[in-house]
Amino acid sequence: MLKEGQSVWYDNIARGLIKDGSIQKLIDESGVRGVTSNPTIFEKAISAGDDYDAQIKELIATTSSADEVFAQLAITDIGNTADLFRPVYDSSNGGDGFVSIEVSPTLANDTAGTIRDAHYFYETINRPNVMIKIPATPEGLPAITEVIGAGINVNVTLIFSLEAYKDVANAYIAGLEKLDANGGDLSKVASVASFFVSRVDTLVDKLLDGKIAEADDAKKAELEALKGKAGIANSKLAYELFQGIFGSERFQKLAAKGAKPQRVLWASTSTKNPKYRDVMYVEELIGPETVDTMPPATVIAFGDHGVVARTVDKDVDQAHAAIDALEANGISMKAVTDQLLAEGVKSFSESFAKMLEGVEGKRLKLQKELEVAR
Repeated sequence: MLKEGQSVWYDNIARGLIKDGSIQKLIDESGVRGVTSNPTIFEKAISAGDDYDAQIKELIATTSSADEVFAQLAITDIGNTADLFRPVYDSSNGGDGFVSIEVSPTLANDTAGTIRDAHYFYETINRPNVMIKIPATPEGLPAITEVIGAGINVNVTLIFSLEAYKDVANAYIAGLEKLDANGGDLSKVASVASFFVSRVDTLVDKLLDGKIAEADDAKKAELEALKGKAGIANSKLAYELFQGIFGSERFQKLAAKGAKPQRVLWASTSTKNPKYRDVMYVEELIGPETVDTMPPATVIAFGDHGVVARTVDKDVDQAHAAIDALEANGISMKAVTDQLLAEGVKSFSESFAKMLEGVEGKRLKLQKELEVAR
């Protein structure tokens, strides 16, 4: 995949994986070149087992809230993981080897809070190969420009629509222009735009099923043929936009000063529908200047039977035709992607709240144990 210009990142983090050598093994044997995390991933990691108990006990004396405890747990994990990937970062001249941490999902609609959180995590973790995840909400866009302008690496998350993708790419370029105007080193900042794939099919296929139930036989066949097409088609059109935006004169002026293009990162690449090939979202989106972040099962599946070939800029006319056919059949991609963004923010917020509840429960339990021990 690297020969085709694509980096594989691992969409998972847990202290046990760092301590037992699993992450290092992925780097050495599977060619994994980065890690992404999110509130759902941390919620699962912290609630499972006792890997975090020792640090929570240490924090009891100095922290009084679950928010503060979680921040310290995450900072430790992200910092230690970034250290494992530092050789990848160095050998790629800062092009790869990144580990991502997300600002609090409660700040999805708070520009100033997002900027504050981004600075806090980046400066506290203090590793050049950390990326701060900022959602592609209307309030997130100015934060992206501001944070890139401060020389902080950004992973923009929850991108579903082509319009949002354009806005994100332009926010990144505006940030580079700001950094350049302030005399910053453009070669030292990196960014990815995380474009979500399979969730688009999950919703579009559901809408198609509703239409199929009411259609005549001829129409049913036409609608059935559109199932499983929207996610990849939407992504290929985003890559087409990427080529245009980062081939533009505006960006090339910055590239001449060392700026890197904001790579497209394919997220949500596990297959949700068991009828679909389990690695189809990986196989159909391979190509230059891209990243694919895969959950554990997809890494294993692709290593076993995935086919590597440059595909991301193939059959683009068919991708346009698929989206046009969906629109012609009454499925609005704008409505679909607006819904997915709202659901994504809500889902991460709920995971974050659940994770904080779990942290608080552990904190109180361990505090009682310490009091009894005294």
